[in-house]
Amino acid sequence: MVGGAAPVSGALLCALLWVAAEAAGDGPGGSPAPGAFGRVYRGAVNISAERVYAFAYSSEAGQVDAVRVYVNSSSENLQYPVLFVVRQQKGVLSWQVPLIFRGLYQRTYNYQEVSRTLCPSEPTPETGPSDQIIFVDVASMAPFNITYELLVTRLKNFQLETNKAFNFTASPSQPQYFLYKFPQAVDSVIIKVVSEAVYPCSVVSVQDIVCPVYDLDHNVEFNGVYQSMTKQAAITVQRKDFPGEQFFVVFVIKPEDYACGGSVPSSIHGNVNRTWNLQRTKNLQVTIVPSIKKSVYIQAMFFSFLSFLSFYLGSVVVAFVHYIRVRRKASAGRLSPEDGSGIMTSSHPITASTPEGSSYGAIDESSSSGGRQLSSPERRPPAGSDTDSSVEEESDFDTMPEIESDKNVIRTKVFLYLSDLSRKDRRIVSKKYKIYFWNIITIAVFYALPVIQLVITYQTVVNVTGNQDICYYNFLCAHPLGVLSAFNNILSNVGHLLLGFLFLLIVLRRDILHRRAMEMKDIYTLDYGIPKHFGLFYAMGIALMMEGVLSACYHVCPNYSNFQFDTSFMYMIAGLCMLKLYQTRHPDINASAYSAYASFAVVICLAVLGVVFGKNDMWFWVIFSMIHVLASLALSTQIYYMGRFKIDGPDSDLGIFRRVAMVLYTDCIQQCSRPMYMDRMVLLIVGNLVNWSFAIFGLVYRPRDFASYILGIFICNLLLYLAFYIIMKLRSSEKLLPIPLFCIVATAVVWAAALYFFFQTLSSWEETPAESREKNRPCILLGFFDDHDVWHFLSAAALFFSFLVLLTLDDDLDVVRRDKIPVF
Repeated sequence: MVGGAAPVSGALLCALLWVAAEAAGDGPGGSPAPGAFGRVYRGAVNISAERVYAFAYSSEAGQVDAVRVYVNSSSENLQYPVLFVVRQQKGVLSWQVPLIFRGLYQRTYNYQEVSRTLCPSEPTPETGPSDQIIFVDVASMAPFNITYELLVTRLKNFQLETNKAFNFTASPSQPQYFLYKFPQAVDSVIIKVVSEAVYPCSVVSVQDIVCPVYDLDHNVEFNGVYQSMTKQAAITVQRKDFPGEQFFVVFVIKPEDYACGGSVPSSIHGNVNRTWNLQRTKNLQVTIVPSIKKSVYIQAMFFSFLSFLSFYLGSVVVAFVHYIRVRRKASAGRLSPEDGSGIMTSSHPITASTPEGSSYGAIDESSSSGGRQLSSPERRPPAGSDTDSSVEEESDFDTMPEIESDKNVIRTKVFLYLSDLSRKDRRIVSKKYKIYFWNIITIAVFYALPVIQLVITYQTVVNVTGNQDICYYNFLCAHPLGVLSAFNNILSNVGHLLLGFLFLLIVLRRDILHRRAMEMKDIYTLDYGIPKHFGLFYAMGIALMMEGVLSACYHVCPNYSNFQFDTSFMYMIAGLCMLKLYQTRHPDINASAYSAYASFAVVICLAVLGVVFGKNDMWFWVIFSMIHVLASLALSTQIYYMGRFKIDGPDSDLGIFRRVAMVLYTDCIQQCSRPMYMDRMVLLIVGNLVNWSFAIFGLVYRPRDFASYILGIFICNLLLYLAFYIIMKLRSSEKLLPIPLFCIVATAVVWAAALYFFFQTLSSWEETPAESREKNRPCILLGFFDDHDVWHFLSAAALFFSFLVLLTLDDDLDVVRRDKIPVF
């Protein structure tokens, strides 16, 4: 009847209702009694007596009116609650008092005071004034009287305004929601909600203009977009998502705080069906501000690409200046190693002083290394021709059995030189290191495709369900684009891609120049400078690009489950850098690509296990720490003995143990005062102390962020090895050319700046989503990028400079004979 009635004037409607009430005597028969806004009605109901109230009001054109109903009952009897039914023109809203909320372990929380806002039937009337009527029915099935109170009011501040803060109070039984309409020329807004109190836990929801509005704890997640909240929340809303260009902002207080990181009920027993008259009220402030315009997106993209394309310009300038210097010195006949090209250019003539058929890097009779020459009866192919003969297939460490007897003698000398560890055919060694490049491409493809598919699924779930607690964004600086919720966090990873590709181009240039120099000067038989093998450098460039891809994938929906995507290639970058640093002066005994990538696979497996079991399981940390310590000792042994340490002896197990005891006695006890290889011993002692400290720290504190814990181990070991290498280089009277010196300084400065922004925590999946949002901060760069985006920019540049350090560090040795270059 109500839904089909034509609107009439307010005065006439009130008169009709008054006549009906007088005729019925406003008795228990349920005839509607005219109600007045702002007046408190008290009464009693039972199974044979119910009350009906009618409230009428008129809405002006363009005005949005909302009505709020407050009810109260002193009864705590759950068997006979008081039922309230509100009938409107386009809907019905009902609830009971006591109002019951269910929490964890089936706990119930009951409230005698309830206040609800009625959904406006015509939020934006475009026609003339309209009259509205509301019926409130009060009933109960109780065989005795139950008293109640009723208050109906009209809301004066129902529509939120742009850039104007609005304060209000809410509780679990008294939720609030308000209307917001997009102003002209505003396509996107950010809803910012703050509260001085952490608890009670609350939920902020954005819902379309549809009745009924879901404003209770058990149904607020049914519609729209929502976030849990403690002290801060922020939701970005776009005009295109709401055809009516308006929406409701709903605020719900949860009956328990465990969803926001609060205390969790300890047991399923006890306090079940207990009446809770809790005053869980929370003061909130909401402000809606316009978001950035499309022009800011364009500016941010131009800034991102131009910033890193400037590195390309700088590289071209450096290459051109170097080319001019080389041409001038070539015309003057005085080339020197200070050219910094990484290509062997000598001021003194170089002739084929070694026998025609000698191996690459062979040492002649007069060499200080004391090694004997290895001659081949046949002349080897030209330097530029790499064959695919099956005889060149490499094993983990060695491919030339004819020098097996030399290894055990040469590598155990007290003073080793590069010529002692660069005795293999360069073609075979180059092929060995090229496998790093091809393998990492294969790994990248097979690793990245499932990751991309998974994060697309994550983003789809977020968009479909509206649950913004799934992803840990910095919501105060999360700018959506298309289906992506935080495009700025993805765009900021473009530096890894561009600088990784630039590094590949630089390595390719060096590789080509090196091949040309070999062909022109026939330096295939020469033994000057560090042997040029570029396979690991190519692999490092690919790893840097993949770090950008996987970091972008992680930031599509950052959370606890997929953080390993962001760190997997960081492990590989750190590992490849250590391998390259070791390969520089140990080209013949470095690990093969298969062994290296298998080791990385083990590390990633441990990282996955740490994500699953590393939070609270002590047994996992005990096992991991044991593996960590034993692996450190095993690797230290291989490094100290140059890969020639073997535990062999009699066939029986007791013979092996006797061999171990003998090695420990001779190498550890007898040589404690003066080890045979002092420099290596110092490095390995410091390295083991660092790694054991990490193991003890893990056992004691058991950090939740296990992936970052492993990454810290890799980075500390890399920095320790790099510092040792540079110190030993300077100790050996070698020098740093201007380019590597500049790269070292730039690396230190950029890393320091990058780490500053890295530790500006903007979110944390180690906490609940609501607690993580307390750390959210506004954008700091161009109004588009936050602190973590700046970390992405700077870390990409820092990694690029770090790679250049490794690439150019030994350019000064290009005219130094290998039998004069020490090994450390």
